[in-house]
Amino acid sequence: MSLIIYLTRIQFDHGAVGLLREEMDLLGVSRPLIVTDKGIVNAGLIEKVLEKAGGDRKFAIYDGTLENPDEVSVIDARDLFRQKGCDSVIAVGGGSSLDLAKAVSLLVTHPEPLDQYAAILGGIPKITAQKPPVIAIPTTSGTGSEVGRAALITLNDGRKLGFISPHMIPEVAICDPDLTLGLPPYLTAATGMDAVTHCIETFLSPRDNPPAEAIALDGLGRAMRSLRRAFRDGQDREARKEMMMASLEGGMTFQKGLGAVHGMSHALGGLKSPRLHHGTLNAVMLPAVLRFNQSRAGEKYTALRAAMGLSENADLAEAIAQLSADLGLPSSLSQMGVPEDCIPLMVGRAMEDHSTATNARPLTAKDYERLFREAMEGE
Repeated sequence: MSLIIYLTRIQFDHGAVGLLREEMDLLGVSRPLIVTDKGIVNAGLIEKVLEKAGGDRKFAIYDGTLENPDEVSVIDARDLFRQKGCDSVIAVGGGSSLDLAKAVSLLVTHPEPLDQYAAILGGIPKITAQKPPVIAIPTTSGTGSEVGRAALITLNDGRKLGFISPHMIPEVAICDPDLTLGLPPYLTAATGMDAVTHCIETFLSPRDNPPAEAIALDGLGRAMRSLRRAFRDGQDREARKEMMMASLEGGMTFQKGLGAVHGMSHALGGLKSPRLHHGTLNAVMLPAVLRFNQSRAGEKYTALRAAMGLSENADLAEAIAQLSADLGLPSSLSQMGVPEDCIPLMVGRAMEDHSTATNARPLTAKDYERLFREAMEGE
């Protein structure tokens, strides 16, 4: 049986943020908590959002989002929501702010502890629709979290777990490519590779969902045609629009499941030191996983090559490694400062990650150890 649900209300185009007040009125909310980070505030993007939402609205702002949002931040933002009498959450930022906002909305109405709602701990049926609405406004093009049913949160014990439910999908996604104009080259590259990885891993997932596969291939093609352009010229409006659509489409396919790249990146994302960017981790580990999966999902590689504009005999792993190199991203975990002695712990956490079950090829702990060590050395 295939369960196919698409997905939520989406406003997409240059200038879409101008519809924020209208969307708030449709939801019947007027006192939102804005969840963001200090970089977004310093860039002046929050002022743009507040202007579009209307000066007569009452707002509270939480700007303490970390690169990998954690349990402490969820509680702090939830407490601010209650103190200010908020009725909704507006997430403005990258995937970290969007994930944090979804987790805050959950804990406003669902009792602690947070970990009881984690997917791998049996938490999916515990998450109900009784939670304040979330409006997601992405300012990067990569995570797809604006239409994703998961929030990835690092718990106090260091585990980075997924909180997954259809009720976690934001009620509205406002996707305005203009908010990504001038995004620095590194963030353009890292978040763009996140979108590329989402499209590839969801397409390779063994679950049966042909519409999701078609969307994933379309998103991958857009990213391959536009990511280098967006990286070279941060003001290229067409490239920014294409990358935001690629990111959105990657998120629209999440219900098909991800794979080993995300099992590994989720595990590493829980490290307290070094702090590691999720998209960069995906870029580093994707070539090794593509080589590992080829024996099981090789027939799908033909479709991936076509979507990426490659020749029918091209090596997918090499093509991804070359793309990462063109974008100036590191080629190994060692270059990112990951200590080799953490691999045993990471293997255990990756084996427990919810993404592992939908990898194209079944994994053992030994497989994960080999993949981590291959990624440590890189291309």
